[in-house]
Amino acid sequence: MKWVRGATIGHGSFATISIATPRKSCAEFPPLMAVKSSKVSCSDSLKNEKRVLDAIGSCPQIIRCFREAQSVENGEKFHNLFMEYASGGSLANRVKSQGRRLPESEIRQHAKSILKGLSFMHAKGFVHCDIKPQNILVFDNGSVKIADFGLAKESGMEQNNYMIRGTALYMSPESVNNNEYESPCDVWALGCTVAEMATGKPVWDHEEGASVWPLLIRIGGEEEPEIPSEISEEGKDFLRNCFVKDPRKRWTAEMLLSHPFVVSDYDNGDDAKDTVLLNEENCVSTSPRCPYDFPAWVSTSEQEISPELSCFPSPADKLQELVTEERPNWSFSDSWATVRNYNNCC
Repeated sequence: MKWVRGATIGHGSFATISIATPRKSCAEFPPLMAVKSSKVSCSDSLKNEKRVLDAIGSCPQIIRCFREAQSVENGEKFHNLFMEYASGGSLANRVKSQGRRLPESEIRQHAKSILKGLSFMHAKGFVHCDIKPQNILVFDNGSVKIADFGLAKESGMEQNNYMIRGTALYMSPESVNNNEYESPCDVWALGCTVAEMATGKPVWDHEEGASVWPLLIRIGGEEEPEIPSEISEEGKDFLRNCFVKDPRKRWTAEMLLSHPFVVSDYDNGDDAKDTVLLNEENCVSTSPRCPYDFPAWVSTSEQEISPELSCFPSPADKLQELVTEERPNWSFSDSWATVRNYNNCC
């Protein structure tokens, strides 16, 4: 494929990301891609990313790599990965653009998408090792995908004692204390990411540019991450299950997919639901406050649900529906259960 390098859109620890367009249109490649490039002499991270993505296979919540190739530019040899282009930037950009805090409805959807990607890669036997808002990319329909697999590894692979994987603010206690990088460390980092979406700041208070050693001591010690007060009770419980210190007791990505925080009322596993409209305000539904606030039960398929069901009748209207001139029939009493027998009361 002959291609043209466009503007630079980002820099990573190991590569520069630019716009890439094929010189000729073809069905194999989209008209617009992102190309990650590094000098061949320091391209091990890119080669590892391609190897891991090929082994994991296709998943709607994981960034797609179209191909790898080398190029010579200005006398220097580069290794290039051609990836899906995410027009919305990273989740970190999204949080910043929304006034440093996302609506909870959007946080729930993004958490669910990330969990689906993590569950998929963990089932394939791989660990990402660097989950953070900067490595979650946002697409034009509001969906998100996990990206940057340069530090990813096979689960159970022996870890070099001198190699540190990931970003300090999102590292798990077992990674800090035991240099252990297995699937639970991704779940811990997801919790850090969810908390950051809710508050607009990292879960650990750490000044940028300061030494990371005091931070690592806190993470590996008895101190626990602060659960944001801005999030719902379901969100708080979700985070507590992500922030269990013992990785053996921490919830897995598969378990968290069943948590109420990410399970919608009409969830049928449709990936199209894991999107958020970027140009519209997110609606917040009203929770019932008494028994009369619940809508009437209607047995129907999801495709037949009427928009009117989203509007609950008022308590007064509901009471009016319950009013009747018919006298109740108390004759069917054989199957009644005694709630309290006053004859046995002292």
